Amino acid sequence: MQPYKIVAPSSKQVPILISVPHCGTFFPEEIRQDYKADLIQAPDDTDWFVDQLYDFAPAMGMTMITAVNSRWVIDLNRDPDSKPLYTDGRIITALCPTTTFLGEPLYNDERTEVKKDEVNRRLQQYYLPYHQQIQTQLDDLKKKFGKVLLWDCHSIRQFVSTIQPGKFPDLILGDADETSAPRTLIETTLKNLGSDIYNVNHNHPFKGGTITRTFGKPSQHQYALQLEMCKVHYMDDTETRYDEARANHMRSLLQKTFNALIKELQ
Repeated sequence: MQPYKIVAPSSKQVPILISVPHCGTFFPEEIRQDYKADLIQAPDDTDWFVDQLYDFAPAMGMTMITAVNSRWVIDLNRDPDSKPLYTDGRIITALCPTTTFLGEPLYNDERTEVKKDEVNRRLQQYYLPYHQQIQTQLDDLKKKFGKVLLWDCHSIRQFVSTIQPGKFPDLILGDADETSAPRTLIETTLKNLGSDIYNVNHNHPFKGGTITRTFGKPSQHQYALQLEMCKVHYMDDTETRYDEARANHMRSLLQKTFNALIKELQ
């Protein structure tokens, strides 16, 4: 099984690739029995329904790539050498996590690390194919349009005490401290995401993970932005079920933003 799914545009193609690296919930059979069965029934750190939230993208001409495996198998938005993305004391789970964001052990044997040879196996089998496919898609789009934007989609609970003590902003745009995209593209995004309903932060507390930092190469006309959002803005108050009304409002905002970005890119 491929560790990703590709959804091709269903209308005239535009130079934007949508990536959803944390929507996967699958645990490969060869390692599934190692995990605590009750936890993997509904892996809590999943970016639930984000692929569904963005499923309008192909009709706007955008290609989508989405993850199949759970981030607890391997985290597609972490450094392949497990170098920490932040150094401010927050919890940072490894490339192959052994705990949840709240520190709960994932494995039956409560291991504190995954052995190096197993990490490398997962890297080769699950991680690198996703990243290689991103670059393939970006190369194809850049060849056709001359420039391309990768939009990396994420969501998080309103409160995760091991990352920060208070509530997260509604929306957080990350661009690796303005190094992954040109300023004009960043300003267009921030302007269109802003509204009377949602508050939008820029690069805090998330500035973009490995995907944004790796694929954002403005000098090569290859741009990358990460959008993190609180789950409650497209899910119910328990942050467990998709809420159609909330999701539709967020989808309208995203569509408006993408229309502006498409216009600028073209």
